[in-house]
Amino acid sequence: MNKDALHKLVDELNNTIVPLGAQDEDYDAVLEQIGDARFVMIGEASHGTHEFYQTRIKISQHLIKERGFMAIAIEGDWPDAYRVHRYLQGEGTIAHSEQSLDAFERFPTWMWRNTTLPPFLNWLRLYNDSLPAAKKVGFYGLDLYSLNSSMQAVIDFLNKIDPEAALRAKQRYACFDHLNQDPQMYGYLISAGIKKSCINEAVAQLVELQHRAFEYLHRDGIAVEDEYFFATQNARLVKNAENYYRSMLEGRVSTWNIRDTHMAETLNVLADHLETRFNRPAKIIIWAHNSHVGDSRATEMGERDEFNLGQLVREQYGIHAYSLGFSTYEGTVMAASDWGRPGEKKQVRPGLPGSYEELFHQLKYKNFFLNLLNNEKLEHYLNIPRLQRAIGVVYLPDTERFSHYFFTRLPYQFDGLIHFDKTSALQPLSQKHIVTNQ
Repeated sequence: MNKDALHKLVDELNNTIVPLGAQDEDYDAVLEQIGDARFVMIGEASHGTHEFYQTRIKISQHLIKERGFMAIAIEGDWPDAYRVHRYLQGEGTIAHSEQSLDAFERFPTWMWRNTTLPPFLNWLRLYNDSLPAAKKVGFYGLDLYSLNSSMQAVIDFLNKIDPEAALRAKQRYACFDHLNQDPQMYGYLISAGIKKSCINEAVAQLVELQHRAFEYLHRDGIAVEDEYFFATQNARLVKNAENYYRSMLEGRVSTWNIRDTHMAETLNVLADHLETRFNRPAKIIIWAHNSHVGDSRATEMGERDEFNLGQLVREQYGIHAYSLGFSTYEGTVMAASDWGRPGEKKQVRPGLPGSYEELFHQLKYKNFFLNLLNNEKLEHYLNIPRLQRAIGVVYLPDTERFSHYFFTRLPYQFDGLIHFDKTSALQPLSQKHIVTNQ
């Protein structure tokens, strides 16, 4: 982009952006653009930035209080999130909000067990306490990494209401038994020809649960409805996780596509469940990384024939969907140096030349909201692909250009974006698996 065009782009951006501060009313512009959307996808440019989490929480509180949103669906595992859900419903023996997060034991623990979550969960529990049981706001997980705990959850549910069916579930899931708690080993064994696929067993278990819905719900009524839904979704997760781990080494299909298809499928099933319970159209907030909620067709993912949750939700729900991205120029982040390694407070390098991060650093406000809808002039200037940073649970500054940047056309990726010029790392609730000598 030549200097004249860049100057015009900066002017147009400065005329469009809305400053953000610490006050709730600063989010009025965001909420106005969200409008009547029923599926609000709120992203993050890293899995370890305090400001992204805190802002996501504030917007979600407004949507729950003022717009009647029914649930939060996170980029987390179904059974782990369900423990939080039960706490929010006032069920079980979970003493406090921090304890409700204990199930999030899988790497990276700081992603959900951090200091931003307990105060929000306390607020949501109090909010729910004033509502009838069928109208309480829920908390659910969209991801599929919980193969072992999901199988156990299905068996535990059936043990309580149908011991004979529980025995059949154990026999089917025994197909997975010699995984030694490592689901990836399943893919290796199949690839090596040592083991047969367990897909038939996984499908059979899901089908049996679905076929016996009337019997279970008719017999036990509303008391078992939520537990039945939880168990059935766990069985669906086992089926999809089987496909995911089996496909890791086959190379015939992108495991990314399998994962995000599962997320979209889970969201659709959840929407149906909530519509039945609330007797009105579902309204769900989604918390996930930018790479999941931004439309993949506007990024390099689309060129690799990969798609994501953001694309699938837009295609299915159209104007009823809204996606909000995040970005930062510099600061600190909680991230690991490799998968499974301890988390560290790392310095985030300034945005690269030619990136959105560097462009936003030049604007008149340091922290702002950018509306990307219905602005033809801005769309024209931002139509040319530009680098965008994505930090996941691993951050590798030394190879940042190749590890964390990709080209995207922002107006087609998100409906709006929040930029913080300088951000800070999440604070984990526990120092376990965290490097503290920074």
